[in-house]
Amino acid sequence: MELGPLRQFLVVARLEHLSRAAEELRIAQPSLSRTIARLESELGTPLFDRSGRLRLNDAGKVFRGHVERALGELEAGRRAVAEATGEGMGTVRLASETFLTLTGPLAAYKRAHPSVEVELHWSPAEDMARRLRAQDVDLCVASQPIHIEGLESVRLFEEVVGVGAPLGHPLAGRTSVRVDELVGQPFVAARKGHWQRRLLDRLFAALDRTPKIVCEVDEVGAIAELIGAGLGIGLVPAFARRNATHVPGVWIAVDSPDCRRTVTLHWGAGGHLSTAARLMRATITGWDWTTGRPRDERG
Repeated sequence: MELGPLRQFLVVARLEHLSRAAEELRIAQPSLSRTIARLESELGTPLFDRSGRLRLNDAGKVFRGHVERALGELEAGRRAVAEATGEGMGTVRLASETFLTLTGPLAAYKRAHPSVEVELHWSPAEDMARRLRAQDVDLCVASQPIHIEGLESVRLFEEVVGVGAPLGHPLAGRTSVRVDELVGQPFVAARKGHWQRRLLDRLFAALDRTPKIVCEVDEVGAIAELIGAGLGIGLVPAFARRNATHVPGVWIAVDSPDCRRTVTLHWGAGGHLSTAARLMRATITGWDWTTGRPRDERG
């Protein structure tokens, strides 16, 4: 099997949509359809269900896992050879749901290793295991659990998540609030897939309710500003509260043990991490998230 059709198959398997996959791959849809058909013919079985919307079937899911691992090993081999032949430490690829939390260790890493190229990839948590298995990225930082075999992880920190409200809001004078008191309140929220949105939906689902979302944003860093502008309330982690003092508004504790996030660093078990990736892992795991500096830094 040639590598090109396998890479194209992974895009179709991820999107489960031929026209969007063709657009992402920048090829004609009929050509992509023929490629998938030839691959299925070679394997002797369909990889997708085509009744209605295109869906990856059980055989396709099995094949996808093997293709991801195979292409990932080839990429790891290429990078290992480049490192072994003295082409420098190369590149480290880090995926996360948000990079606001990581600006401190990222800046420290670049100061210590200016020749390393750092690639940052936004990724929802549900895509991280796939990207690590395929060695599409080296490291992932997630603010929600990833329960998948074949990953190693280190918990970085855990923190409470509260509600941000604009000044003058009826809740602004409260020190804490129950989740049921938030029903019907207008929320500024992240898009689906982001940890803040998942947490919001989970808190309301426990009450068999749905949050009233009046503003859904792709740029998570804008949530605090939109709250401060009076558009609504929203979930704000304690870390952002400490680092967004310029935003007018108040932070209110939520009276629920489930209103918190655990931030974890993940990487593929048994895979080869480049020197650049190992140094990035050491920088992130050695960071003091309370003081905002490396744990071994004096002063």
